[in-house]
Amino acid sequence: MRSKAKSFRKKLLINFMFFTAVIFTVLWLLQTVFLQNFYNGMVIKNTVSAAEKITSFSADGDISDTLDELSRNNSLLVYVTDKDGNILYSADEYKKGHMAPDMEEPEQINDKRQNKHMHYRALPDNFEDFRQELDASNCGYAEIKTDRMYFYGKYIDYGDSGEKAILYLGTNLDPVGSTARIISLQLLIVTVLSVAIGFVLALFMSRSFSKPISQLNQKAHTLGEDKASTDYHKGFCSELDDLNDTLDMTDEKLRKNKIFQNELLANVSHDLRTPLTMIKGYAEMIRDISHDDEIQCAEDVAVIVKETDRLTALVNEILEYSELQMTDTEPVMSDVDLSEIVTAVTDSFESLYRKDGYTFERNVSEDIHIRGNSSRLTRAVYNLLDNAVRHTGADKWVGITLKSENGKAMVEISDHGEGIAPEELDRIWDKYYTSRQRSSRTNSVGAGVSGLGLAIVRQTVSQHKGKCCAESKLGKGSVFRIEFDLK
Repeated sequence: MRSKAKSFRKKLLINFMFFTAVIFTVLWLLQTVFLQNFYNGMVIKNTVSAAEKITSFSADGDISDTLDELSRNNSLLVYVTDKDGNILYSADEYKKGHMAPDMEEPEQINDKRQNKHMHYRALPDNFEDFRQELDASNCGYAEIKTDRMYFYGKYIDYGDSGEKAILYLGTNLDPVGSTARIISLQLLIVTVLSVAIGFVLALFMSRSFSKPISQLNQKAHTLGEDKASTDYHKGFCSELDDLNDTLDMTDEKLRKNKIFQNELLANVSHDLRTPLTMIKGYAEMIRDISHDDEIQCAEDVAVIVKETDRLTALVNEILEYSELQMTDTEPVMSDVDLSEIVTAVTDSFESLYRKDGYTFERNVSEDIHIRGNSSRLTRAVYNLLDNAVRHTGADKWVGITLKSENGKAMVEISDHGEGIAPEELDRIWDKYYTSRQRSSRTNSVGAGVSGLGLAIVRQTVSQHKGKCCAESKLGKGSVFRIEFDLK
């Protein structure tokens, strides 16, 4: 059985403390375990480098100043001896040579090598061992390393005699030991304080990081619900801000979907039940009563077919509007010949309704192009013409106009029907608002309409960044207008 995953806050705290432990472990290793080796390596490197510099200057005459400077700068004990071990010159980091205490006259300092009163620091005890190693060396240098000291030397040219001299350098390796103990104590204090401060900071940071995630988690649990969601304060980081925006959009879509479902149940259920009830009733009449009466049977079947067509149209409108509302992508736009669309839709209505005495008067300008989606624009024009046919007057006249004006393409669909009350002009574009809700009489042709036709028109026009409006006078008819930007 898998254990329960730790919270983000706990994981952040653990990771931060682990990071702190790793950093201080590396620091301890560097300052304690590897400090002596690092120090010894640097001291030896400096000693060898100083010997190379002395070698390069040794044949140029008096190099006492160079020896003194290198001795002081590198904490070196410097000896120059002849092959028999007699000291020619020495220097350390404290003095330029070593003189006898009975020297009183300054002029005696001018010739350090010839002044019989001047004496030098005694050679180290291992000098004879070093000289033997140097004589036996094939590389021209020798070195001796003890626990506390390092010695390095080689043959050099010294003075004007042309004879070889021995350069002998020594340096102390021990001082870092006491330094390391001081550093270790200091590092222990720093570690304790840093871990304590780091733990407090980790608690604060984990709380700061986990708080916005907790808010988004609570917000996600209330998506689509009527109660107010948890507030999220932006500004913590861009990724969480983007996630919050995504949740807000998802919440809005879920709310719209819920509203749509409720409206569907409240407004369309009656329209669905009515044709289904009639289809079932007339089918039972054919089965029980009129199956032997050919004329009556044909009339009953015609009613069934009519109600089936009405039910199919209703379902198609609902599905189409659902697609427009729920789609997450914008429709594919291209160059559209609006003149061709209006003409094609008008031809279709004219061929369908001419036999019923309908008149379609056209005033369609040619070659009007906009940027849009051809199939959705066709459906919008179709719905406007269908609405005009359903609500036209006794003369069954429908006017179709397409024109360009002030950089706009305008489609106007007119009828001589019963008209619309002024207070209802803004509501006719709402979904499920049908003629049953109007104060005027219900047109028999429009009975059972879902109320989604004009809502689909408005949604389509909105997607194309256009505008739609209507003008009407009671008893005289209406004009529905949609307009788009010309291409």
